[in-house]
Amino acid sequence: MSTVTVTTWSLEQTSPDDLRPAAEPAGDIRIVRAEIPSPEFSRFLYTAVGGDIGWTDRLGFTYAQWQAALDRPGVETWVAYENGTPAGYVELDPQDEGVVEIMYFGLIPAFRGRRIGGHLLSYGVARAWDLAERWPERPGTKRVWLHTCSKDGPHAMDNYLRRGFRLFETKTAEEEDVESPGPWPGAHA
Repeated sequence: MSTVTVTTWSLEQTSPDDLRPAAEPAGDIRIVRAEIPSPEFSRFLYTAVGGDIGWTDRLGFTYAQWQAALDRPGVETWVAYENGTPAGYVELDPQDEGVVEIMYFGLIPAFRGRRIGGHLLSYGVARAWDLAERWPERPGTKRVWLHTCSKDGPHAMDNYLRRGFRLFETKTAEEEDVESPGPWPGAHA
């Protein structure tokens, strides 16, 4: 099996004042929290957003594994809709000591390049900073972080930097070169 060199960048914000929100895009764009954990819906979002950029870490999850990942206190999925159609999402993963990771973020390919991503990221980061208001058992957020890699879209890093994230770590590794699965077999062809 062949390999590919992948660079992974980790970025962070350490204060809510770090967030530099993007302008809201024109049109009927709404961002709604999926308040009922749904493995079916989350798997749809995961494959629809990440299928063409090599998201594979959760593809083998069973229903029970999806449910367990979504049921943890403080995990939130925020979904952007354009004219009622899901366009993308951000999944927040609270960790110890007031840290919140933007676990997944992105847009379905048909919605990329329409100024929705900056707005969705801005909204998601703001929700990471105020997460404890919705989950009183969680400590207040002190740090929001994420990672992106060289397999992500060409505008990902720029979007993160424009929103006020700062780079704190860079790693390069060889990974198995896997064909992007698409949201379902053959969809990306």
